[in-house]
Amino acid sequence: MRLSMFIHSQYGRQGCMIFLTSSLGLSNGYLSLCVFTMEPQGYKMSFLCSSFSPFTGSRAKRVGNLFTLFLLIGVTLAIALNWMWLIGMAGIMAKPEAKGRMMASIICWFLGIGCLLAWNSMLTIQDYYQYLFPNYHSARVLPIVYFPVVLTTTATLAYYEATLNTRKRIISGFLLLFMSNAAIIILDLATSGGGGLVRFIALCLIVVIVAIAEGTLEGGLFGDLSFMCPEFMQTFLSGMAASGLLTSSLRLITKAAFENTKSGLRNGASKWHVIMVFLSIATSFMLLCVFLYAFVFAKLPIVKYYRSKAASEGSKTVAADLAAAGMEMQQIGITDEEGGHKQLERLSTKQLLAQNIDLTVAVILTYVLTLSIFPGFISEDTGKHSLGSWYAVVLITVFNLLDLIGRYIPVSETILSRKGLVVAAMCRYLLIPCFYFTARYGSQGWMIFLTGFLGLSNGYLTVCVFAVLPQGYKGPEKNALGNLFALFLLIGVTLGATLDWMWLIAQMHEEKNERIGSDAQRCIGGL
Repeated sequence: MRLSMFIHSQYGRQGCMIFLTSSLGLSNGYLSLCVFTMEPQGYKMSFLCSSFSPFTGSRAKRVGNLFTLFLLIGVTLAIALNWMWLIGMAGIMAKPEAKGRMMASIICWFLGIGCLLAWNSMLTIQDYYQYLFPNYHSARVLPIVYFPVVLTTTATLAYYEATLNTRKRIISGFLLLFMSNAAIIILDLATSGGGGLVRFIALCLIVVIVAIAEGTLEGGLFGDLSFMCPEFMQTFLSGMAASGLLTSSLRLITKAAFENTKSGLRNGASKWHVIMVFLSIATSFMLLCVFLYAFVFAKLPIVKYYRSKAASEGSKTVAADLAAAGMEMQQIGITDEEGGHKQLERLSTKQLLAQNIDLTVAVILTYVLTLSIFPGFISEDTGKHSLGSWYAVVLITVFNLLDLIGRYIPVSETILSRKGLVVAAMCRYLLIPCFYFTARYGSQGWMIFLTGFLGLSNGYLTVCVFAVLPQGYKGPEKNALGNLFALFLLIGVTLGATLDWMWLIAQMHEEKNERIGSDAQRCIGGL
C-alpha cells in the first residue's frame, strides 16, 4: 500500500490516489473493529483480569484499556515513520548533492537508539537484578557507578575534540557497547543465573565499560551531526527517546505476561529467557549500528556534502570519514594560503561558551529537573493507587512516549528564542510542587498527566536547544559545540540523578516523623 501510494504520488493520477486513500481508510477502520471485537474471544475473563489487573472497572474495560495503550504506541510509531516519509520526499526533490536524506535520517534514528540501548536495557531488567542482589541496592548503586564515569569520559574527549578521529571514536564506542552487552550474557551463563558479591562487582565493572562507551559515543555523534542539517539532529534525538520507549514497552509486556505465573516476574525461567533474548537483540543491534555508520552513512551524498563543507571550513575530525567515502582532504581544501588561514580560524572554547551561556543554562536546567523526578520519584514515591505494581511501569511508559512525541514536534523559527528557551526551562520547575502535592493528595490521572507533560516538554526543549545551537558557526566550531553540549546535557542528567535522592531522603524523614508521632500518641494514651 505504501509503495503504491508513493508511486502514484510521483507518476499516477489523482483518481488513483483518491482510490488508494479510500482503501487505506476502509482497511484501517475494519481492522481496528476486528481487533477490538475479537480480542476478548477465546479467553476466560478471570484470566484476563488476573493478567491485566492494573485496569479498574468491568472486565471488558480492563482489556480495552490495555489495547488502547498499544494503539497509542502504534500511532506514535506511525508519526515517527511519517516524518521519515516527509524527509524522504524532501530528499527526492533536493539537488543531486543532497540526495540520500531519507536514508541518512533513518540511520540517525538507529544510531540514537543504539547510543542509549545498552544502559536502558540494564535499567529495564532492574527487577531481575533486585532478585539476584537483594542486599546491594542495584537500582541505586549502578547509576552511582555509571554517571561519574560517563561524565569524566565525555569531558576528557570534549577537551581534545579538535584532534580526535571521529570515525574511530564512534565505531569504537559501539564496539565497546557490543562487548559489554555480550559480557552481561556470558556472566549470567557462567554463574548459572546466580547472585553474590563477586558477580555484583563484575556487573559494576561492566557498567563502567558501558559508561566509557557512551561517553565516547555521545559527544562524537553530537559533534558529527552538528555539521549537518537540523533534521538529522532531531531524528537522532528522537532515536534516543525511542530507545527508552522500546525498553519500557518491553517491561510492560513482560510484566503482563509473567507477573501471575507460578514462578513470578522476577525469578521465573520464562523471565530469564526473555531477558537473555532481549540482551541478545541489543547486542546484535550494536553491530548493526557499526555497519550502518561505517559502511552506509559515510557514503551517502548528503553526508559527504556536509562533511566536505566542514572540511573546507577547517575541520580535521571528518578526514577519516571522507577517506572512507573515497574523498581526500586535498580535493576539498583551500590552496590559497591567505584564504586557508582565514578559514582555519575558529573561536576558542571560552568564546563559544560565552556566546552560548544561555543555551548552556537551558539544557542543564531542563535535565536537572527531568532526572530529579524521572525515574526515581515516579517509580518509588507516588503512593498507592488502584494500578498497584503497574503504576510505576505505566508512568515510565507515558513519560517515554510523550518524550518521543515532543522530539517530533516541528521546530518553529518564531519559537527558537534563546531567552524563551531559558524562561521555559525555568518555568518547568513549577512542576516540583505539582508533583509533590499530586503524589500526596491527587489521583493517578493527574499524576499520569503531569508525567506526560514532563516528558513532552523535555523532548521539545531538547530538540529546540540543539536546533538553535550550531546556527551561524563554522565546521570546527559546530563540532566543538556538539561535544560541549553533550557534556552539559550529562552534567544536567548527573545533577538531576543526584537530586533524585532528595525525594527519598524527604520521604524517609516524613516516615520517621510519623513513627515518632504515633509512638508519642501511644505513650500519651498509655498514661
